[in-house]
Amino acid sequence: MESLVEAMLEQIGEDPKREGLLKTPQRVTETLADLTNGYQRSLEETVNGAIFHEDASEMVLVKDIEFYSLCEHHMLPFFGKIHIGYVPDGRIVGLSKLPRIVEMFARRLQVQERMTLQIAEAIESILSPLGVGVVCEASHLCMMMRGVAKQSSSATSSAMLGIFRSDARTRSEFLSLIR
Repeated sequence: MESLVEAMLEQIGEDPKREGLLKTPQRVTETLADLTNGYQRSLEETVNGAIFHEDASEMVLVKDIEFYSLCEHHMLPFFGKIHIGYVPDGRIVGLSKLPRIVEMFARRLQVQERMTLQIAEAIESILSPLGVGVVCEASHLCMMMRGVAKQSSSATSSAMLGIFRSDARTRSEFLSLIR
């Protein structure tokens, strides 16, 4: 990949042999590897067996989970917060695993809408809860730095599964708790 970065520098009119750019191909390669390391993670290894049988039946909520991802259309960052709620049906997951699941999907080339649904479906697949709700609020540098150049804009996406979709009271409780 370093040779590709070097060629890109040349294509934009830079000299890759200039002192300040000598290590740029290596740095960019390492950065992209870090920003896309979600491809090397599986849900099973991310959760690492931290699923527990519990009689809990009230909503579990983890909010304000920070994330950073790359837009698959422009490879520019988008970032924000994700809120996750689920209603257990005899099984819970270690709370720290929810941010780890977010990180696994965020560290891939993404679109916000798909990432939001992937997180909800992953939680549904490991826990089989009564329902899952995920809300993602993000700022996109592809909208802020180029094109429409709207610095104050943000995007919100949601995925509601199970009783979060079918029961308006559960959905309303979740949405009021994340505000």
